[in-house]
Amino acid sequence: MCACILAVALAAGHAELVTFFAQWRAFQKPPVVKGVPDYTPAAMAGQHGELQTYRKRLASLDPRAWPVLEQVDYQIVRAEMNGLDFDHRVLRPWARNPDFYVTVFADETDQPAREGPHALGGIELFRFSLPRDADELAKRLSHIPDLVQQARGNLTGDAHDLWVYGIRGVKAQRAALAELSAKAAGHAALAAAAQQALEATDGFLAWLEAQAPSKTGKSGVGIDNYDWYLANVQLVRYRWADEVLIMQRELARARASLLFEEEKNRALPPQAPLASAAEHARRFGAAVTEYMDFLARHDVLTIRKDMDPALRTHVGQYTDRRPLEFFTEVDYRDPVLMRTHGYHWFDLARMEHDPHPDPIRRGALLYNIFNTRTEGFATAMEEMMMQTGLCDSRPRSRELVYVLLAQRAARALGDLRMHANQMSLEEAAKFASENTPRGWLRLSGETVWAEQHLYLQQPGYGTSYVIGKIEIDQILSAWLGRGGTLRQFMDEKDAAGLIPASLLRWEMTGDRSGVPGGKE
Repeated sequence: MCACILAVALAAGHAELVTFFAQWRAFQKPPVVKGVPDYTPAAMAGQHGELQTYRKRLASLDPRAWPVLEQVDYQIVRAEMNGLDFDHRVLRPWARNPDFYVTVFADETDQPAREGPHALGGIELFRFSLPRDADELAKRLSHIPDLVQQARGNLTGDAHDLWVYGIRGVKAQRAALAELSAKAAGHAALAAAAQQALEATDGFLAWLEAQAPSKTGKSGVGIDNYDWYLANVQLVRYRWADEVLIMQRELARARASLLFEEEKNRALPPQAPLASAAEHARRFGAAVTEYMDFLARHDVLTIRKDMDPALRTHVGQYTDRRPLEFFTEVDYRDPVLMRTHGYHWFDLARMEHDPHPDPIRRGALLYNIFNTRTEGFATAMEEMMMQTGLCDSRPRSRELVYVLLAQRAARALGDLRMHANQMSLEEAAKFASENTPRGWLRLSGETVWAEQHLYLQQPGYGTSYVIGKIEIDQILSAWLGRGGTLRQFMDEKDAAGLIPASLLRWEMTGDRSGVPGGKE
């Protein structure tokens, strides 16, 4: 075949994949009846049966002769389809997980899509402006009573921890609706819809609590299913046993490195958390300025005009609540350091202002399969920027980097043990708390419980921070080893979009280990 004919064939093959992708995404959504997604047994059985038709259609495409970037797109679509298959065969969140039916969110996620499995039609309250959006918000809220009523018939699972801790999520929805109801007093339609949604949520809560004593089963997916998910959905080269060893090693490395840093800094005064709203405003504003200047001076990456405002918009507000939650303990001691993990906001700003030209990569990938790139790279940035010199003027902040890494390794071990059904969620929370230095991940706080609950709902999420960081280290090592610059690496990585780290590695280095069809 001549080069010109081959080029046309390749372009046509990818164009067919893009067309198929749009059809797949439409199919992946559940049927919607009068504005309410249908997760009834009949609807889900029908979807799972028809999924096989879509898998055959994808398999009929042969991407082996396509350019790597287009083969990566094929793997993205394949992983998403495997995610839906796993939902039907194993997770079944609509039948096992009450938190699945939580659709009202007061907080803003820093990820491309809300973490964990949730029913279609989530309402991100921070996106609505009153009174401008009152009617639209009222319309969206009006579907909640029918959805939670449907949930009572759908939720037939026996998973104890998913059920009990899912009630916490439903209570959070209740609190958000109660606050909204108070704000909506001047908008009749919105006030009525909010009140009806609140009452329906109250009824759902009462039903869940009444059912809870009868739920005695395991919540984890089991090691074999976890391995399948890592390989076929997360596209991770490691398996459950590998990840246990990796997390144990990283936990030990972090704790040992922390001890060395503390010994080196023993003559320095301790870092005290900031203690007033005025100090918060001053230091966090200065932190963004310092960090952006650091990135520019060290030529870390190409500076875009949306980066500075993306960080400033998300510095948060001062809290006088004590004791502090884990990440606030870190942030209040050095506001500059956690701006590194704020790479999330750079990612989201790029998605908004400079969307990827490839339709398959333009939006958020399904099933959180972006997490090894988003969470993994944000975690990698902490240590990368420390080694680049970010903490040189504040040596104590090097200690904070290792506190963060220890916490992530400890909670990842909880993820792995919960899904192996070797630990309950409570035991995983206690393990993470006890193995996080300085006692900052308190069992009396909210962070440890929310995190372990998320990881129980979404296999592989708790490990993605460290696994993704390891992948980034390997890509960066190969990239710099052949003479590239850090800035070139960062810019090419960002240009690839928010794709799984293994696919990023394939694109940037040619190493497709862990990608189906590649060497293990």
